[in-house]
Order: sequence, then C-alpha cells, then structure tokens
Amino acid sequence: MPAKAPAPVYVLGVGMTKFLKPRGKVDYPEMGYEAGIKAMLDAHINYDDVEQGIACYVYGDSACGQRVFYQFGMTGIPIYNVNNNCGSGATGLAMGRNAVAYGQADCVLVVGFEKMMPGSLPTIWKDRASPLGRSAEMVKKTKGSIEGSFALRMFGYAGEEYIENYGASPRDFAEIARINHRHSKHNPYAQFQDEYSLEQILESPKMGGHLTKLQCCPTSDGAAAAVLVSQAFLDQRPELKSQAILIAGQGSATDRPDLFAGSLESAAGSSITKAAVKTALDQAGLKSVDEIKVCELHDCFAPAEMLALESLGFAEKGKAFEYVRRGDITYGGKTVVNPSGGLLSKGHPLGATGLAQCAELVWQLRGWANNRLVEGAHAALSHNVGMGGFGVVTVYKRADGKQATAVDSADVARLSGVGYNPAVEARGFTEAQASLVRSKSSRCDWAIDESQKKVESHF
Repeated sequence: MPAKAPAPVYVLGVGMTKFLKPRGKVDYPEMGYEAGIKAMLDAHINYDDVEQGIACYVYGDSACGQRVFYQFGMTGIPIYNVNNNCGSGATGLAMGRNAVAYGQADCVLVVGFEKMMPGSLPTIWKDRASPLGRSAEMVKKTKGSIEGSFALRMFGYAGEEYIENYGASPRDFAEIARINHRHSKHNPYAQFQDEYSLEQILESPKMGGHLTKLQCCPTSDGAAAAVLVSQAFLDQRPELKSQAILIAGQGSATDRPDLFAGSLESAAGSSITKAAVKTALDQAGLKSVDEIKVCELHDCFAPAEMLALESLGFAEKGKAFEYVRRGDITYGGKTVVNPSGGLLSKGHPLGATGLAQCAELVWQLRGWANNRLVEGAHAALSHNVGMGGFGVVTVYKRADGKQATAVDSADVARLSGVGYNPAVEARGFTEAQASLVRSKSSRCDWAIDESQKKVESHF
C-alpha cells in the first residue's frame, strides 16, 4: 500500500555550536542548550510552542535528551532519544518531520549533540554482540584482515576496491579532501579551517591503505538543532515565510541483502543511499539530482564521498572520479558538494552531523551563507548515513519558490533572533536573549545549572 502523502513541513529555525576537538572542555548539556536556544531564536518561537522534542546522540546514557531539553522548560512534552550511529541527527530530523507531516504536532524541536573521546571510535559494550559484527566478519572474510578501526578499514578497502574496479587513482580521493578542506575556510563552525595542497594531503600520516589522515574525518564535540513546523503554524506567522525552508522530499532506508555480498561498496551503504534518494526526489518533484546545485553529503572518509556521488546519482557508476577531476564538486562545477567543509573538515560529532547539514543548507537557500553561497540554487540535498545501518536523504526548497541570492549580513542581523548573521559568525547569545525563548510557564533554573554562563564564557 503506498504511503500517505506527507503534509508540508518547514525548517523555521536552525542553530549550531562550533565543532571542537574532544578535549573535555565542553559537556553535552551546554552544547545542546546552545544549539537549541539558537534554533528557537532563529525561528522566533518560545519553547512553550514546542509540542515534541527529539534528542540525537550516540555516546551517552539513556535520557540525555531530557537533561538537555529541561533547560528550555519542563512543559511535560514527550522527549524522544535517538541513537542511530552516524545517521542519528538525520534520523531525528526524519522523525520530527513525520510528526508534523502526519498531524502529531505543529512544532517540533530536534537537537543533536555529541561529546566524544579523542582518536578512533571505541567499542563501549564488549560483553555482548556488536551490531556491526556480521559486517566486520564479512569484510575480514573478503580482505583477510580487519585490524584497527572497523570504519577506517572498511572505507579504506572500499577506496582500494574502487581503484581496482574503475581505474581511479589515490590522487582522486585526495582531491576530494583538498576541496572539502578548502571549502571549510569560509565556515566559522568548522573544526578545521586550514587549506592544504594535494601533496600535503597525500603526504599526511598513513591511516590504512591509500587513506591518509587528512582524508579521514576527525572526532568532534558539538551540537546542532532545527525547529520544524507545519503549514498552519507558519501561516500564523507570515512575516517569517521568507526564512522558512520546505522539506520538499525525504527518504529513509536500511540495508538490503547485498550488505553481505562481499562488495565494500555495498557495505558502505550504497543500497541505503539509492533507495533514500529515489524517495526524496520523487516527493520533491525533481526528475534527477541534476537539479541540485548544492549538497551536503556524508564524507566520513574520502572514499565515502566518491561512492555517494554515484549512489546519489550525481555521477554514473564507476565515473565519479572523472566528476571529481573535472571540478564538478566545487564552485564553478555542476554541484557544490559540502560547502561547509563536510565531515572531513567541519568535524563529525555523530548525533549533530545530520542537523549541521540541515543548518548549512537552510543558510544556503536563505542566502545567508553569503561568504560561501551557491548562487541560484532553488533546491538542496543532504545525505546522512550510519553504519548498522540507516540513512536519510532530504531535499530542501525555499518556501517562496525563489532561488538563493545573497542577503547582506547587516540585513540578516535585523532578521535573525541573535542580532548577527549566524551563517558567517559563530557567536553566542545573552541571558536576556535566551530568556525570550525559554518557557514562560514552566522554566526551571535548577535544570539549567551553569549552561548559560558556560555558553557566554565561550564567546
């Protein structure tokens, strides 16, 4: 039976923290608080308007979401905690969209956050079966070894398989990293904002196979948030329609049997991506991804971006390296991929990543990201995948149907709830500003603890 068509859902507000190296200097309550307050200020709402809360994270005890959301108010609304590996943020976005699209709520706040440990992702639960255990055994059977980080080895092997099958070069993967690092120079939230030559990327420390350190995303601390609203909610606030961004299409998927077929391309989530993007494009009324001029995709490793370019349909199978060589993934090419710098340079706090992609594309379509804007874009696409596995592809459009054109930061400062252009400045907010969006009826200062003071101290 075909799914019921979803009602329109809009991203009305977004917010982010700067992504940081995991050094124990910030904790998830203050990160989630900062991103959530910024998103509500951006949306010009109060927490009393929020009917559901969704918290996305991977590393943390149960009910971390309540610890974050109670700082905004203790209004008794349901708060859901989501853990879907690297795809957690987009999972929360999809859940929030469904809640609004199918009439459960008119306003949902989704907050993703992560406090991580330095180095490769650790295995926490060693006394039970790993959810990735069968995948790891398949890779080991195929390649003979799976020492070290499973994700690193799997994507490293996937890159080698791609080179063997299609005639690409290690330099093609390094070029992906070079472009993403160059893009990050203009993103104030990026963990790294340094530009590297192709030779510097190739000569950085070897991590496994052809992969070097600068082709691997860093672990990160950070948070991002989005306010999702219904058509009725937006119609009551006509002055905000110019900043509302429509979730025009969205597809979610899990693995198919080819996950265990022995192909590293399949193990990297190609089936998930292909299924999700088809649904998203169909819902958005787009004939192909050729209509997409700006995209945030899941580049946890350089080979992941290469494979996703094909799975999403930007390049034909076995031809993505040619797409990269032509410069079609950057400004002046066919599609600007990861103008934020992507996971490779912006960072990858797992629960926040999908929502950080959302924030970047909202700023792009509004015209607020005026130091890195993809001019003329009328639609944008995000792609967030977690091993295990789950993936979400989302297509965004401006609510007014217009194309993105640059908005002067002085004008943005007057429009935004924070008093500056949040797309080009990573700044904070005052206690008075936070008070505007915290619940008026059910706020609790005991719940907020020191978060406001900590956020102010960062700036």
